[in-house]
Amino acid sequence: MFIGREAELQFLENRYKAEGGQLVVLYGRRRVGKTETLRQFCKGKPHVFFACRECTDRLQLKSFSEKMMREEIPAKQYMDQFGDWEKAFRAVLDLPYNDKKKLLVIDEFPYMCKDNPGIPSILQNLWDEIFKDANVMLILCGSAMSFMEKEILAEKNPLYGRATGIYKMTEMGFYDAIKFFPEYSEREKILLYAVLGGIPHYLRQFDRRLSLADNIKENILTKGCALYSEVNFLLRQELRETALYNSLIEAVALGNTRLNDISQKALVDDTSKTSVYLRNLMEIGIIAREFSIDAGTKERANLSRGIYRLTDNFFRFWYAFVFTNYSDLEAGDVEGVYKYEVEPLLHEFGALAFEDVCRQYVQKLQRENALPFRYAKMGRWFGKTTVRDTTKETGLRIAETEIDLVAVSQQMKEYLIGECKFKGRPFGYQEYLDTRAKLTPEKERGKFFYALFSESGFDERIRDLAEQDETLYLYALEDIVNSRLHPDR
Repeated sequence: MFIGREAELQFLENRYKAEGGQLVVLYGRRRVGKTETLRQFCKGKPHVFFACRECTDRLQLKSFSEKMMREEIPAKQYMDQFGDWEKAFRAVLDLPYNDKKKLLVIDEFPYMCKDNPGIPSILQNLWDEIFKDANVMLILCGSAMSFMEKEILAEKNPLYGRATGIYKMTEMGFYDAIKFFPEYSEREKILLYAVLGGIPHYLRQFDRRLSLADNIKENILTKGCALYSEVNFLLRQELRETALYNSLIEAVALGNTRLNDISQKALVDDTSKTSVYLRNLMEIGIIAREFSIDAGTKERANLSRGIYRLTDNFFRFWYAFVFTNYSDLEAGDVEGVYKYEVEPLLHEFGALAFEDVCRQYVQKLQRENALPFRYAKMGRWFGKTTVRDTTKETGLRIAETEIDLVAVSQQMKEYLIGECKFKGRPFGYQEYLDTRAKLTPEKERGKFFYALFSESGFDERIRDLAEQDETLYLYALEDIVNSRLHPDR
C-alpha cells in the first residue's frame, strides 16, 4: 500500500500534463521514498523506468539499451545495442506512445554520470536541439544530494537553467507517517514518530500488529534486523572516516548542539575541522544548522553561531540507544537494554519530536485559517530573554532560554508564542506564567498570542483563564494528533 506523497505526485502530474518538453529533477537523501513515488506516478502511463547501477559506462549503456529495446522502437529491428549515449537518448523520440508523453525516468542518475561525466552535456545538447519542443518528459532522480545540487543544478553546469521542474524530496511529515499505524494511540503515534521519523523505509520495518515496545525490541535492537545495521550501512555508502562521523553524530544526538560542545564531546581539538565534517553531514541530510527565528544575515554567516540538530529522528534514536549499548546488543541482551536503557528515557526522548509535531500542526492551522493571524515565518527562538524570578523585586531576570515555537506576522505586529509540554502531568498555571514572561521587552511592538500544547491536558486554572482570554489557545494531544482545527477553548 502506497501512503502519502500527494504533493510530490501532484507536482509530477502537473509537469506531465504541461505542454512541450519537460525536464524534471527529483532528488533527496536516501530512503525518503523517491523510487516508490516515481513508480506510483508511472502507474497507468506508458514509460521507460531505468535504474542506474554502480558499474562501468559500457555496462550502463548496455543495460539502458536492453531496457529501450523492450519497447517497439525501430532501432530494435537492426541492432542489439546503441553505439553511444546520444543515439540511446535520442531513441526516446521513437517510443510508440501515440499522443501521450514519452516518459523516461532515470533513477540514481549520479551513477550514470560517475563513469561518464559527459552525460549531462549530451542531454543538454539533445534538450536544446529537440527535446524541449517535443512531447517528452525526462525525470532525473538522485540520492547523492551534493552531486545533484552542485553538478546538475548549479550555475556553469550543462543542464543549468534547462529543468522545467526541480523538487527536493524530504521525509514524510508526522501526519503521513502515522498513517502506517492507525491502531496506535495518540501518545504511541508521537513516540513512533520520535523513534522512526518520516522515512518510509524505516516505517515499513515495523509490524503494525506489534506494540511499540515489541517493535523497538524486534526491529531495532535485535542484531540482524534491517534497522540494527541501517545507520552504519548508510554512513559507509556516503562517507569516509565513519569512526569520526560516529563520534560527531553521537555528540549531537546526546544533546550537544553548539560547535564547541560537539567538538569537546567528540574529542576533536580543532572546531574548524568539526565544522567541515558537520557540513558534510548537512549535505547528505542527516544534520541541519538551526538559527533563532530572529537571527539576521550576519549571524547566519558566522560559522560559530547557530545550533546543530539531527534532522533524522531514527538517527537520533539509534545513537542514543543502540550505539551507546552496542556491546550489550551484540551479546543479545535486547530485553535488558530495553528495560534499563530505553524504556525509562523513551517518554523524555519523545519531547523534542513532540515540538516538531506541534509546529506541523500550526502549519495545518495556518492553511485552514484557524489561527488568530497569518504568520510570515515560524521557528524556534533561543537566546537571552526575560524569565520569571520570584526572588527579584521585579519578578523577572535575564537568562539564556528557548521558546519552542514563535510565529510572527509579516509586519511583525502579531506574535504567537508556543510552549510544548510532553509530560505525564497537566500543563500548570505557573508554567504558563513562565511562558508569558518570555520576550517581555518585545511586547511593546505588537499584540502577543499564546498557544499551549500539552500531552496531558491543562490544569483547571489555565482552562478557566482560556475561556476569558482571547489571546490564549489550548491544544491537547488529541487535538494535535487528530488535526482538530477548532478545539474547544
